[in-house]
This record gives sequence, structure tokens and C-alpha cells, in this order.
Amino acid sequence: MPSPRSSRERRAGRPEFVSLLSQRGPAAPDSPSRRRESGGSAPPPLPEEDCMRLNPSFVGIALSSLLAVDLWASKRLGVCAGEASAWGSARPLLKVVEVSGHGIPWLLGTFYGLCQSDSSAAREVLLNLLFALLLDLVLVAVVKGIVRRPRPTHNKMDMFVTVSVDKYSFPSGHATRAALVCRFVLHHLVLAVPLRVLVVLWALIVGVSRVMLGRHNVTDVLFGLLLGYALYSVVEYCWLSPLNAPALFALWTH
Repeated sequence: MPSPRSSRERRAGRPEFVSLLSQRGPAAPDSPSRRRESGGSAPPPLPEEDCMRLNPSFVGIALSSLLAVDLWASKRLGVCAGEASAWGSARPLLKVVEVSGHGIPWLLGTFYGLCQSDSSAAREVLLNLLFALLLDLVLVAVVKGIVRRPRPTHNKMDMFVTVSVDKYSFPSGHATRAALVCRFVLHHLVLAVPLRVLVVLWALIVGVSRVMLGRHNVTDVLFGLLLGYALYSVVEYCWLSPLNAPALFALWTH
């Protein structure tokens, strides 16, 4: 049987234990490191938008790298940008190529052919070529005005007949027109194989000459060629004929 003294000692010790617990206060929340040490679940990952803020954008890095490579390659390939350049002696020849892809000779030549044509089929083809050339001029001017990319620093502003938007570089109007005319001619003129090859080579030479003369960067020309190629599909879709545009064809009826 326990003695009265031992029972009194146990009763006297309980308040001391309770007072120690009360001094410790409420248990502090576990830290993430303590939860990991105790085998708890890992903290949830950051939202995707937070990761995008913390880490550089892959698309941004890719575009910056592409721009740097584009500028470097364009400067290295601008071998005819001036008379003192590596291939400066070929500059006059490339300027002739430049004129061959300019919009004014094509517009004047198409308009003259339209006035002189006696065939309804020829007038239909020429009228749609004129429509394609005008559409090309408007589209390129709009894109240049929106993008406003300056021309390469090594370019000499001695171009053949320029307007206000021609101070911008993207896209290359010559490359756009060359691809458009090339596809148009191959689809609507019956040419021998050597002549068809020459038409394709002309379009490619016009595009390459824009970089060699220092007029454009490489991406300006590549996008211009793609844009001109796609623009022909728009012309085919909106093809003008005496059935859907009789008023236009009545103007050219002799």
C-alpha cells in the first residue's frame, strides 16, 4: 500500500509538469525542411507563369540568337555593298538585276502589254498580273510600315526609285515580287524547260542580290520569297475574269 507521503509528492509534482508544458506554448508549424526530414510530402511546384518569370523564355533566347546570326550572315554576305567591298566590281551588274525586280518596270510593262493586246485570253492573264503586282506593292508596304525594321547599316541608299517605306527592310519587296512573278509565269505561260529554269534562276538571283548589295538581311529575303509564293495563291483564288469582273474587262475592249 503506497504511503501518504509518496502520493502527496506525486500530486505536488503534477503542477510543475503542467507549468512546463504551458511555458513551451503551442507547437510551431513544421518548416519545409523539417517536413522533408520527417518524410512528409514535398511542397507543390511553382505555377507555370512564375517559372516563366524566373527562367528566361526559350522563344526569346531563340529569336535573339536567330537575329544575331541573321545580322552576322548578312554582313558577311554583303560583298557588293560598296565599290570597295570584296566583290565591289560586280556591283553594277547586280544593280541591273535590282532594276529587273523593281516594281515600276513590271507595272509599266504589264500596263503597256494590256493596252496593246488584241486577245481576250492574253488580256485576262495580263490584267491578273497587274492585279497581282498592285496587291504585292500594297501588302509589302503595309508589312514594312508595321515592322519598321531598318535596313542594314552597310547599305548605301542609292536604290532605284524609292518611296517613304523603302527605308525599312522587312520584307524584301524585290524578293516578294520575284517569287510572285516566277510562279505566275510558270503557271500561265507555255515555256520550254530551259526558259522555265531561267525564270526560277532569275527569281533566286534577285533574292540573293538583295543581300549581296547590302539592301536586306537574309531573313528579309527569305520571308519575302515565302510571302510572294503564298501571294500567288491569293491571286489564283481571286482570279479576275469577264464573268466576275465584266466592268474591268470592258475598259480594255478595243
